[in-house]
This record gives sequence, structure tokens and C-alpha cells, in this order.
Amino acid sequence: MSTVQSSAEGTQAAPPPERNRFLGWLMQQYSLGILIVLLILASVLSDAFLSANNLNNVVRQVSITGIVVLAQLLVVVTGGIDISVGSVLGLAAVLSAGLFDGRSMLLGIVVGVVVGAVLGAVNGLLVAYRGLEPFIVTLGMLALARGLVYAYTEGVPVEPSGSDFTIPGIATVAGFPVLGIIWIACVLAVAFLLYRTVFGRRLYAIGSNKNAAFSSGIPVKRTLLAVYALAGLLAGLGGYLLSARLGSGTPTAGTNYELDAIAAVVIGGARLSGGQGRVFGAVVGTLIFGVISNLLVLLNVSTFLQDAFRGALILLAVALAANTRRRGH
Repeated sequence: MSTVQSSAEGTQAAPPPERNRFLGWLMQQYSLGILIVLLILASVLSDAFLSANNLNNVVRQVSITGIVVLAQLLVVVTGGIDISVGSVLGLAAVLSAGLFDGRSMLLGIVVGVVVGAVLGAVNGLLVAYRGLEPFIVTLGMLALARGLVYAYTEGVPVEPSGSDFTIPGIATVAGFPVLGIIWIACVLAVAFLLYRTVFGRRLYAIGSNKNAAFSSGIPVKRTLLAVYALAGLLAGLGGYLLSARLGSGTPTAGTNYELDAIAAVVIGGARLSGGQGRVFGAVVGTLIFGVISNLLVLLNVSTFLQDAFRGALILLAVALAANTRRRGH
């Protein structure tokens, strides 16, 4: 009888599998917890935070960064890193506004995405076919693209001539910014690519074990070339959208975007060694940075301290991610 009782107690002590899965999922959502806490803090510390005007500004600010974060996520899933996305965005921004005088929205989009895709493809060729380290390759591209930005603009903002050039950056649909709609469309497209296509599964396989992926018949080099080109394309699109939002291509466009993008994907649960990363996490990471930046501006915190807060957040996120993974193992 005691054996039966003991067995029954053991059965009661063990939580059901569904509960285990829920608790496991909940423990992985530390980034969502950070975002919720930040939203509560922001609404308490500033009366202006929840105003419709300010929330629209937040959406406009995070939309462009969010597209760059998606680009970074694709590369990080493969085990690579692209620190040139900010400079590629900057070059795409000034060229989309300056080439052909920025005479139309469509021409600006084409210039931006082509410039981004070409620079991304160069990164991909050097990483995939020459076997060079992604960090070194994209570091070189960062310097090259930023240098071209300053050479092209000579430090002066470039203003487009087309009357419709800025429409995507300033227009709204039913009070919601078009920039936000474009970001959501990109989020859905990248999620579909990663979770519903063979290409997406290949990215995770390459990030988990490149040699095993090659042995199983995955075209590793072509896939890496494609993913860097796609990342560049997204950064180029972000460049055009930034020019459309600001009404000009500024020489400093995209500065430090690479740091925010890397931090956002890490906060969102991506592993820099590859094979792991979620679109939902990247979106949450983007929103965290957007809310913090907006709140610091509302509180009139100096730009120097804003950088310090950003750095502290990155350190906190990395520590939380490492702690969560240790518990997971």
C-alpha cells in the first residue's frame, strides 16, 4: 500500500507535460518581460508617452531600425554577423536621394534596394566563396560604405527633387504610419521565409553545423551568398525609407544602426554562434530599443547618457540570455 501511495504522490508531484512546456516557454520570454516593464515605466514617468502623436513617432522610429534588425537576424541565424548594415543603409539613403535627383519614389526605392543588394552580395561572395571571416569582411564594408557616403555628400545632406519621394516616410493610413505597415510586411515576409520555406530551414542548418549541412547536400556557399545579399537589400530599403522620412539623405544616416541591430537580435534570443533566432524575438528587441530611446528623449536625457543606457541594456540582455540558456541545458 505504501508503494502505491508513494507512486501516487510521485505522480502528483510531477507537473503535466503541457505545464512544463508552458513554463519552459515562459522562461524564454525574458525579452517580452523587459518590454512590458519598460512600457509601464514609460507610461508612469512621462505623461506624453501614451499620446497618439508620440506612439506614432515611436512606430516611425522603430520601423526602419526593425527592418535592419530583420536583415541582421537572417545573417546571425547562419552563424555570421554583418556590422556593415548601418553604413550600407547610409549609402543607400544618400544615393536614393541623390542619384537621378531623387526624382520619384519608385526610382528611390529601386536605387536603395539595388545598392544594398550589391554591397550585400559582395559581403556574401567574400564570406562564402573566399572563406573570410564575416566580421572582418563586413568591417571592411562598413568603412568602405561610410567613406563613400562622406565622399558623395561632402558632409552636406542630399535633398531629393521628387514630390512623391517622401510619401512612404510621412504618410499614414487610418492614422497608422505607412512606415509601420512596411515594417510589418517585412516581418511577415521574413517569418514566412524562415519558417515556411526550404531556404529558411537551410539557414538554421548552416548555422547549427556548416559541415553537416554541406554533407547533407545543402548548397552552403550559394545560400550564404543569397542571405548576405538579402540582408543588404533590406538595409538598402531601410536607407530609402530613412531618406523618405527625413526628406533628405544625411551623411550620418545609419550611424550605430549595426549595434542596435545586433543587440536587438541578441535580446530577442538569437545566438551569435548561429542556428537559433526568432522573428518575434527580433521584433520585441527592436521595440525595447525604440521605447528606451523615446523615453530618454521625453525625459530630456543627454545623448551621451542615452548611449550609456543602450550599452547597459546590451550587457543586461546578454547576461539574461546566457542565464536562460544555462537553465535550458
